[in-house]
Amino acid sequence: MILIKLLLAHLIGDFFLQPQKWVKEKEEKKLKSPKLYVHVLIHIAITALLLWNIKLWPIILIIGVSHFIIDALKLLVQKKKTKRLFFFIDQLLHVLVIVVCYFIFSKQVSITQISFSENTLILITCFLFLTIPVSIIMKTIFLKWNISELTKNNQSLKDAGKYIGILERILVFIFIIADHWEAVGFLITAKSVFRFGDLKESKTRQLTEYILIGTLISFGIAIITGIIFTTITS
Repeated sequence: MILIKLLLAHLIGDFFLQPQKWVKEKEEKKLKSPKLYVHVLIHIAITALLLWNIKLWPIILIIGVSHFIIDALKLLVQKKKTKRLFFFIDQLLHVLVIVVCYFIFSKQVSITQISFSENTLILITCFLFLTIPVSIIMKTIFLKWNISELTKNNQSLKDAGKYIGILERILVFIFIIADHWEAVGFLITAKSVFRFGDLKESKTRQLTEYILIGTLISFGIAIITGIIFTTITS
């Protein structure tokens, strides 16, 4: 239970309560940016709220201090070319700290039971992960290529691709935990039909590859998340 709460707090603090303009300001001003300190305080507050146990204050302190150190080092060290790499290193270190805290403190304290069951918290965490966090992860992956150049003549609604991706991942996740794999196949087929026009009209191989990579990564993450959820909760 405690591990799920810590991961949930991280997802909310790092992806939902950190606007993109905060990220840009931190990259520009680095340690002089007030948003860096506000961001860390938000993490501390969310972690404390979800744990809601005075005995767990060392975890809250460790996560807060380590989050500041990791984010500060990333801001000081990363360059434009290494931004994608340091994003994943940053997230890996945050998760590593959470896991270490869990193993250190989980056997030393008794967690106060709340109305949410462990499976419910896992479900909420999975749903949240498949929305904004995965969108940011995919965007970071595609920093390697100049996607805006490939899609500059492609007229579409603002952020339509992001929301379509979120909806398809949630649907895939629901189908998997409901044990309806045939529905996943239907969804993939339906998207392929809708995307056929884009692929047919595309004059560049790069755009075709971009569409295929994005689709495979999006579906792949949703499928893996669904399998992990069913494995943990079964």
